[in-house]
Amino acid sequence: MSGGTGRARAARGAGGAGPGGSGAAVGVVTRGTTNPNRLRRMDRWIAAAHGPQLRRTADPLAVDLGYGAAPWTAVELLGRLRRVRADAQVVGVEIDPERVAAALPYAREGLGFVRGGFEVPLPDGRRPTLIRAANVLRQYAEDEVPAVWARLTARLAPGGLLVEGTCDEIGRRHVWVALGPEGPRTVTFATRLGSLERPSDLAERLPKALIHRNVPGEGVHAFLTGFDRAWAAAAPLSALGARQRWIAAVRALRADGWPVTDGPARWRQGEVTVAWEALAPR
Repeated sequence: MSGGTGRARAARGAGGAGPGGSGAAVGVVTRGTTNPNRLRRMDRWIAAAHGPQLRRTADPLAVDLGYGAAPWTAVELLGRLRRVRADAQVVGVEIDPERVAAALPYAREGLGFVRGGFEVPLPDGRRPTLIRAANVLRQYAEDEVPAVWARLTARLAPGGLLVEGTCDEIGRRHVWVALGPEGPRTVTFATRLGSLERPSDLAERLPKALIHRNVPGEGVHAFLTGFDRAWAAAAPLSALGARQRWIAAVRALRADGWPVTDGPARWRQGEVTVAWEALAPR
C-alpha cells in the first residue's frame, strides 16, 4: 500500500475522537440503521464520477462517515473503490464507541474504524479524497446542514468530494448531493426502475437540505413535477421497459431546460444528475 507504515496503521487503527484519538466527537448518535448493499447506487456513482480523481490522488483515502450499527457499508465501499484503484483505503467513522468496537473485527489492511463525528478524526494529518455521509444528516435539523457541509468539505484533500444523501432501507431509492470545497455541485436521483411508479416517489428520500423544500415555488418541487409530467408522456415506451421510459423522460427534462449534467450511460442505471443551482432552496 502507498503511504508507508504510518498510513497503514491509520487505516487499521481505532481510537478516540480527534486527530490521534483525543478530543470530543462532533455530532450526536443517530439510529444507525444499516443493511448490506444498501449504498450500492451511491457507490457505483462515486466510482464513475470520482474515479479519475481517485486514480490521480497521492493518498487514495475515503471516509465512511456514520456507517451505523454494523460496518457493512465501509466494507463494501472499500471493495468498490478498489475496482478503481487497488490501493484505495477506507476509514469508517462512528460517534458511538460501541459501534466502533463491534466493527473492529472487520478491520484489515486498508480498512479501519475510529470513533468520531463531523470533525473527521484522521491521524497523521491525513485528508480524505472522499467523504461519504449517507443517512446521517436526515436526523438533524435543516438549519444545521450548511455548517456541517462546510465543516466536512474543509476536511477534504485538494480535489476531494463529499457525497451526502439519503436512501431507503434496502437501497431502491436514493438521492444525494455532491459537494466540493466551494459548496454543493449536483443532486443525483437514483432508483430501481422496476419498483418506480413515478419519479416524484423519490421525494421521500430527498436529503435534509431539500426534503422540506418540495413545495410550490421551490426548484426541487418544480423539477419533480416536470419529471412526473415527462414520465407520463413517455408511458408508451413502457412496452420497451422502464429503462427506455426513464431515458425518454430525462431527455425531455433536458429539452425543457433543466441542467442535467450526465448522459445516457448513467440514465440507463436509473440515475439522473442535475446542477445544484436549479434545485437549491430559494
